[in-house]
Amino acid sequence: MSLGQSSSLSNTLAADANALGKLKLQAGKDSPAAIKETAKQFESLFMRELIKSMRQATMKSGMLDNAGSDLGTDLLDQQFAVQMSGQPGGLSDLIAAQLSRQMGVTTPDGQSTAGKVSDQMSALQKSASLAAYNANAVQPTSNQSDFVDRHTAAAIRIEKESGIPASYMVGQAGHETGWGKHEIRMRNGQSANNLFGIKADSSWKGKVAEVTTTEYVNGVPEKRVAKFRAYASTDESFRDYARLITQSPRYAKVSQQTGSAYAFASSLQKAGYATDPHYATKLSRAIETTQRLQARMQVVAQSV
Repeated sequence: MSLGQSSSLSNTLAADANALGKLKLQAGKDSPAAIKETAKQFESLFMRELIKSMRQATMKSGMLDNAGSDLGTDLLDQQFAVQMSGQPGGLSDLIAAQLSRQMGVTTPDGQSTAGKVSDQMSALQKSASLAAYNANAVQPTSNQSDFVDRHTAAAIRIEKESGIPASYMVGQAGHETGWGKHEIRMRNGQSANNLFGIKADSSWKGKVAEVTTTEYVNGVPEKRVAKFRAYASTDESFRDYARLITQSPRYAKVSQQTGSAYAFASSLQKAGYATDPHYATKLSRAIETTQRLQARMQVVAQSV
């Protein structure tokens, strides 16, 4: 089965378990690419059921609800599920690794997946926890949606240069700035365009902004005045952040953890990016929110 054939089944698989079963059977006879596509569609089916559960948990007004609106909502949810599947560090990566191991297929880099079951289970548990969070999470606000829409294009450009997923960068920028509500500002009130809370150390030769921030010392929050880098534009902020993560020895391991949002966030915390003891959990949630919003943006763009 070619990738073209598997791609043509994508929309069907989100709603048709029989078609999904056929693709699974074909994956056993074909390349790792087919296995990857199969895993993506398994995740798509899972995401659709998750969205369906969330819909059922939401109260309906009854005024405009009918069979036609239910069908439209179901079709939209199907597209959401397709677009949300295949994200870096998602369930599809774990499913593909498990299928490859069971069928004795090596990964594209030539390494066997044998002996990694415990790692896969650990990552699966984290993904399940994030999925549980998504099922009970408050729907993204208009402020979050506007922030993601405003900065995604710049993040995509920097992703091509650095390899850091755009959703990770936008999610972290959203978390650091309160989705744009708490931006770092100069004394004259002008924005410093510092979306990532990067401080100005001795190596920084540009403008700085002095603001009061919260630092955690032995788990206890303290207010301190600190100097932060100031940029001419938010694009410069994204680029400087990517340079810091990919070139600084301190964050050498972080740039190797782009396959999982939680692993990426945990690696940042371990490297000392922030003093908040719950930083990894908060950041991974912000990234998940960003990925949902970006998936929605893709669906809307394709429907126009």
